[in-house]
Amino acid sequence: MSAEPSFRPRHMKLGILTAALQELTPRAVRDADPDRAIEDWLAFAAGIGAPYIQLSAALHPEHSDVPTEAMLDPVANTLDLRRPFDSARAARVLAATRTSGAGICDLGYFDNMLIADAGLRRRKHEFMRRVFDAAVLLGVDAVCGFVGRNALLSMDANLVMFEDVFVPLLAAAKERGLVYRVEPCPMPGWTANDLWHNNIAYAPGPWIALHRICERHGVADQFRIHYDPSHAILIGQDSRSVFRYLRDMGYPFLIGGFHVKGQVIDARGISAWGYGGQTMLRGDWEGAQPLAAPSARANAWKKQTVFCEHELPGTARHDPLAYLQNRSVDWLDHQLAAREYLTLDPAQTFLVVEHEYPPARVQDRTRLAPILAGSLAFVKAIDEAAAAMHALQHDVLAVQGIAVQGHGREAFRS
Repeated sequence: MSAEPSFRPRHMKLGILTAALQELTPRAVRDADPDRAIEDWLAFAAGIGAPYIQLSAALHPEHSDVPTEAMLDPVANTLDLRRPFDSARAARVLAATRTSGAGICDLGYFDNMLIADAGLRRRKHEFMRRVFDAAVLLGVDAVCGFVGRNALLSMDANLVMFEDVFVPLLAAAKERGLVYRVEPCPMPGWTANDLWHNNIAYAPGPWIALHRICERHGVADQFRIHYDPSHAILIGQDSRSVFRYLRDMGYPFLIGGFHVKGQVIDARGISAWGYGGQTMLRGDWEGAQPLAAPSARANAWKKQTVFCEHELPGTARHDPLAYLQNRSVDWLDHQLAAREYLTLDPAQTFLVVEHEYPPARVQDRTRLAPILAGSLAFVKAIDEAAAAMHALQHDVLAVQGIAVQGHGREAFRS
């Protein structure tokens, strides 16, 4: 006798990255009282329907090596670590989580951990360790960030560098009981040179290669991916095939969380430049030298922005043809495929909305609040629909021997 079929959809946990509104708390206030920024963000998150925040940390603007004007997707130092984050600061933040009803899913520090300049790299690694310590005090189990790339070295040489300088960071995470979830953007505009891949952890092939290095050093459980489908669209992939490939290769466990951000491909831009993006006449070079002005350095992102634009989930039109061509994210299929191919527990997995859609990236809380509330509501509804479909088809119909109708989207199909 088969088990009694039951319908029990399992929903993922919804959150938002605090870089969506960088100066929610005025700089003059937060510089004098750093943890006020976190308190304000927790209250703001609860008001727009986000049960969790991904708490963004970054070098203070006074100490960053990348000027704000040169960033396509500006980071936020909502978690200000100019002075140590101690137990008293943690108690204040945790009290704010109880008061607001919003929690912290993990901490994010997005910087180049393999940067060529040894002094800058040391400063970034020291800061990352402070982020690790803050994560422990706040009771979260993961930190999200980049691997990065040494732009002076080949990709294979970067694998050697990863083993030499990044594995010790993972060992530090292991000592603290943390997981490091890698953001997989290739970061084509991070520098003014013509490299497309400025973050070596950009696709399943590299993820597996890096994980195998981690296996040799006993830190494999610390290396996971914070998957973002916008990056897959950027390099011509679709999530279903990515997830299926990981399963087929024996690595369905690698993805441990999600950034919910889309990408919309511009067919005219592809016609002009192809997926390699704008390779010349960008405005970031003069003769043989890159321009020093920060505003000029931002033009390096034309490698990417000439043919695509980030999507805040729910803001792009429903476009079945774009989904089939991998020119926009089919969010429903994304959530279905994650449940079908990855070995994750949906009820313990975070969906973190990352707002980088330029026209809607207004930094006025009154205007931005309904935009974010609408996107969060969309993501919640899509995940609930996927959870319902998966539970109905796999837990109810399958138990009763009832066939599921149709064929659905297939991995690796072109």
